[in-house]
Amino acid sequence: MDTNKLKAAIEAILFSFGDTVPLGKIATALDMDKDKVKALIEEYAEELEKDEDRGLRIVSYENAYQLCTKEDYYDYLVKINEVPRKYVLTDVLLETLSIIAYKQPITRIEVEKIRGVACDHAINKLIEYKLVQELGRLDAPGRPLLFGTTEEFLRTFGVRSIDELPTIKPDQLAEFKEQAEREMNDIKTVEV
Repeated sequence: MDTNKLKAAIEAILFSFGDTVPLGKIATALDMDKDKVKALIEEYAEELEKDEDRGLRIVSYENAYQLCTKEDYYDYLVKINEVPRKYVLTDVLLETLSIIAYKQPITRIEVEKIRGVACDHAINKLIEYKLVQELGRLDAPGRPLLFGTTEEFLRTFGVRSIDELPTIKPDQLAEFKEQAEREMNDIKTVEV
């Protein structure tokens, strides 16, 4: 099969799935080596991105691909469809999500130890928003659930992998600790 036919086949696969498709499944469908398929997908994605007359693009999420609408055409879609519901991520939800994103897989109890308060509601909301998912159970007494981020989390925050999340520099970490200690001292002073 020539390159254009292979790209058309990839487009058809991604279009019909409507969600992310793992590289291995695409390679199996095309009866090709994963590395060759990956190179072909990346070449095709670059072509779509460069062509301003195309309304589609290919997005990758940790060895899976999805055919999506370019952001430039979002306004047209909104006119014919209901406006997607926007979820509000409060400070509590963002803090809980950050802990899960950086420490995953993590149990609810571990999140609560870091936050210092109960997190049931926050974790349940994040699961409802499809930003967090259950990854399994920890092999420990009580077999607590393990949580981690989802593909929707990657999409929402515009990263392809959790490896792309920004890192905290040691001097920033020291500053955050000092600020937290000051806040704790302020709370203790008010309580007395």
